[in-house]
Amino acid sequence: MKTVLNLTQQSVIAEIESVLDTYPYHPHQQAFAIPELRQDLIMYVFSRIPCLYSAIEPEQACWLSYKLPRSPLEHQIHLQNLIHQGVYSIMQEKSDWISHHLCETIQSGCEPSHWFG
Repeated sequence: MKTVLNLTQQSVIAEIESVLDTYPYHPHQQAFAIPELRQDLIMYVFSRIPCLYSAIEPEQACWLSYKLPRSPLEHQIHLQNLIHQGVYSIMQEKSDWISHHLCETIQSGCEPSHWFG
């Protein structure tokens, strides 16, 4: 019995993480650390690229380390551009929500400690 593996998913998620690492921590990395926004970015990219599937034997199913073969440079640049467009689009579209959510996170972490008395 073989397992169907979505090769695009692992490759895209790895590339998203790589591209997000190039952005400043605040607000970009902080915003896309929020699961809902990370999922929005993943869906943004997936909706704009074709998916590649492969059938593999169960003993080969190492889901986390399986990657696509090295993509041609044009494909990689196109994928990176889609990720940048997605980051820009989501940051614009949800700027109020992001600001509110990040302010709550920052404010709760900046309260003075009562531990010292």
